[in-house]
Amino acid sequence: MITESLRPALAVGTALLAALLILLFGNRIKPNLREAITLTAAAIMAGLIFSMVPEVLKGNVLISNLWTIADGLSLKLKTDGAGMVFACVAGGLWILTSIYSIGYVRGHHEKNQTGYFAAFAVCLASAIGIALSANLITFFIFYEMLTLATYPLVVHYRDEKAKFSGRKYLAYTLVSGQLFFVAIVFVYVKYGTCEFTPGGFIEPGSMGSGIMCILFFMMTIGGLVKAGVMPLHGWLPSAMVAPTPVSALLHAVAVVKAGVFCLLRVVCYVFGPESAYWCSGSTILCWLAAITVLLSSLVAMRQDNLKARLAFSTIGQLSYIVLGISLLSAYSIAGALFHIVAHAFLKITLFMCAGAIFVTTGLSEISAMRGLSKRMPVTCACFTAASLGIAGLPLMAGFVSKFNILEGALIMGKPFFMVVLVAAALLALTYLIPVVQIFFGRENSAATLNESHGHGGRAGIDAAPAMLIPLVITAVIAIILGCIPNAGLHLYDMAIMAAEEITGGGGVYLAK
Repeated sequence: MITESLRPALAVGTALLAALLILLFGNRIKPNLREAITLTAAAIMAGLIFSMVPEVLKGNVLISNLWTIADGLSLKLKTDGAGMVFACVAGGLWILTSIYSIGYVRGHHEKNQTGYFAAFAVCLASAIGIALSANLITFFIFYEMLTLATYPLVVHYRDEKAKFSGRKYLAYTLVSGQLFFVAIVFVYVKYGTCEFTPGGFIEPGSMGSGIMCILFFMMTIGGLVKAGVMPLHGWLPSAMVAPTPVSALLHAVAVVKAGVFCLLRVVCYVFGPESAYWCSGSTILCWLAAITVLLSSLVAMRQDNLKARLAFSTIGQLSYIVLGISLLSAYSIAGALFHIVAHAFLKITLFMCAGAIFVTTGLSEISAMRGLSKRMPVTCACFTAASLGIAGLPLMAGFVSKFNILEGALIMGKPFFMVVLVAAALLALTYLIPVVQIFFGRENSAATLNESHGHGGRAGIDAAPAMLIPLVITAVIAIILGCIPNAGLHLYDMAIMAAEEITGGGGVYLAK
């Protein structure tokens, strides 16, 4: 049943209103009030999103018509299984990242906090807009809004390194975005619609396979860039100059997830599995993803900076999602969607741990963190749990999603990609478990630094509560979702629902 509703629009509008209020009054009000606006908006937005979950699980569709541009072309938001998985993750994690951000910016005495919190709110509004977009034109507007809103966060420190990273980020994302826009125009002119349709609306044979393949990659290049698929990943490690909560936003909540979600919409809702296979686009994506999974893991092993190691880990983990989408099986697509959830909670835990370590001790290099567990036992325990989850060990959310992707590869008769996924899991252990061993090794005097270091550290055990509580919550949720995938919001059910809609209810959808 299709129902007109304001809730999708209000979910986006709440975050935009918060950004406006912070910009208008942020420099005139006390920090406590600015932070209160952020937390209140995050709670309202999450409540609106979560309230739509029961409707989606019943098969109902909520639509907000914002503006009709022309016949077959409008700005419109709507709910479906795939979009709600992404929206629930982004909306829920905004609350935790907001609490963490408050602890981080206070502990590290960050400047430009008004712009920081305002840009953060616009990024989350954009992510929810992307998740709930009903068509390509609405999707593109929010996609580019996310690009522009992230830029001030990347250049937050305003030094030369930050400015260079910001320019690099814009060069990658804006150029690819314009190619995406040209492809959208072509699709609208040829097919008369931009509406997302489960299974796609582009018929195989409606144009030459070569032309369709070019169109396929013009539409997916924006997603490939934001998802950090090699060789289009260069902006992502450079963006690590931003504050750690921004890194968490980039790598776990909004930007990179928007990239893989873009690929999902294009492959499964515009081209459809049959046309994506017919033009060989999905096959090429599979190989790009497999290469990225392996190479990024090897590069991650060589990084001594903790955030840099986590950045290359993100590149590899996102390509799991790309591979799951490109395998075109209901199992792999469901696994890819659930890996958006699993990776979000696991990776944000790792980045929050990295930020807590930096603020508390001033340390950013792994080699200097020996014996850190004696100083920060809870943070190190959460880092350990999230590391095991990233590797896909049982009883963690990462196992559930990766098992589904492996099952999809098996059903599709792709044993090589099964080997790649298993090898990548072993490589994840080789670049994360050594970090854990250092944490629990013989104590290094550098790891016991407190507030005298000048990084806002604090005496006592572990990080400040505002940073510690969110990372504990995300780690616990990752474990719960590994044991009970449908706990809470039934995200696993919604992932399966979306995959079945895309593939017509079968386990395999492949052109014969």
